[in-house]
Amino acid sequence: MSYKGKVFKFGNDINTDDIIAAKYLNTTDRAELASHCMEHIDREFAKKVRPGDIMVAGKNFGCGSSREHAPIAIKAAGVSCVIAENFARIFFRNSINIGLPIIECEEASKRIRASDVITVDTVKGVIKNLTRKESYSFERYPSFMQKIIRAGGRIAQIKKQ
Repeated sequence: MSYKGKVFKFGNDINTDDIIAAKYLNTTDRAELASHCMEHIDREFAKKVRPGDIMVAGKNFGCGSSREHAPIAIKAAGVSCVIAENFARIFFRNSINIGLPIIECEEASKRIRASDVITVDTVKGVIKNLTRKESYSFERYPSFMQKIIRAGGRIAQIKKQ
C-alpha cells in the first residue's frame, strides 16, 4: 500500500494520554475521538490534519496505557500512517489490529521535518521525502500483517473471511 501526505512532527515518548486524554475514554465515537486527538500537545491538530496526512515522531511512540482508543483516534483524524524511531509494543499491536500502518524507521524519524510532504510504500519498504528529495528504507511487514492492514484491521479481515 502507498500513502502520501503532509507531515505532522512530534517528539519522543508521546504517550497514549497525549494522543487521547483519559477523559475521552468513555466514548467509542470515532469522530469524537478524532476531534480530541493530540490536543494535549497541539490544541489545533484535529483542525489542521487532513485525510492522508502522516505523523512522524521520535522514540517510544504510544507508550503508557494499552488503550486502543489512541490508534483509533489517530486513524479517525485522517492520519494515513505513523512513522517513528520505535513504538511501544502494545501500541504497535493495537495499531495493526485496527488497520493503522505504523513504520519504524530511525533515519526517517530524524530527517523528516514538520510540513514535509512524503510518500510511504509499505510493500517496497521505502519512504520518499518529496520536500527534501531523500529516501529512507524500512523493514517491510510480514505478509500476514499487510493483509490485516489492507483489510482495514483484524475485525474487518475476519468479517471478510
